[in-house]
Amino acid sequence: MSASGGGRAIIAAFLANLGIALAKFIAWFFSGSASLLAEAIHSVADSGNQLLLLFGGRRSRRAADREHPFGHGRERYVYAFVVAIILFSVGGVFSIYEGIDKLTHPHELENVWVPIVVLLIAAALESFSLRTAIKESNHVRPPGQSWVSFVRRAKAPELPVVLLEDVAALTGLLFALFGVGMSAITGNTVFDAVGTLMIGTLLVLVAIILGIETKSLLVGEGASDVDHDRIVQAIEGAPEVERLIHLKTLYLGPDELLVAAKLAFNGASSLASVASAIDTVEERIRAAVPVARAIYLEPDLDRSRATTD
Repeated sequence: MSASGGGRAIIAAFLANLGIALAKFIAWFFSGSASLLAEAIHSVADSGNQLLLLFGGRRSRRAADREHPFGHGRERYVYAFVVAIILFSVGGVFSIYEGIDKLTHPHELENVWVPIVVLLIAAALESFSLRTAIKESNHVRPPGQSWVSFVRRAKAPELPVVLLEDVAALTGLLFALFGVGMSAITGNTVFDAVGTLMIGTLLVLVAIILGIETKSLLVGEGASDVDHDRIVQAIEGAPEVERLIHLKTLYLGPDELLVAAKLAFNGASSLASVASAIDTVEERIRAAVPVARAIYLEPDLDRSRATTD
């Protein structure tokens, strides 16, 4: 995984979350705020997630072998899916549990200024992490594509995961500030518990979104509509090909697209000319869609025309 593919964004998020988690645990210890504890667990989960993304990116670069002839590129999807599970279980469910426990067993907050200062510092660090993720995403996000579409359509899972985590982290910090601040103003710790429940619900929702999007990649996605049309044009634009009979595509990893097609050739063509034409079509496809690295083209006769004739 190259730096432009999200490496810098992941490292920035990891360092930020590690420092933030430590500060939140200290603030929780001195204040007893359930919102701070939920946020601290959230940051720990995020730090672990970034390590998983880095590990998955490293494993995905292993060379192809007999057992995995198309390589290990899709391991990045597996680890992104694991990230969604961790965010749901460790972050979301734990925070909801803490919120319910705080509602049933309330206790006064102490040293309220400590969690407020820590939350403000955490918001600044998370903003830096989000800024880095946005900057790295803009290197690969097509011009005019919305952020929602980028998260849904991106084949490399790291940047969308970091973006969603950072947005969730900043939103969670606002919820925590609301809970701690309102508890300090009113003297009612119910607000701290409510803030914790809001954080847990947010993390569960983000985890579900990540799980759905990553599941689609794990099951197997084909080329985007734009790339599919480019491949079709590259094939049909070759004068040697009479007709494109059918076409299938599949992402083997974020940076490798499998293209399989059956092409109709003139029945009078020699084997050498057909082989040369296939090489030419492969070059046209790779020029149109550079990630199309595994290309398998099957020559055939145009049986529909033979039937008509």
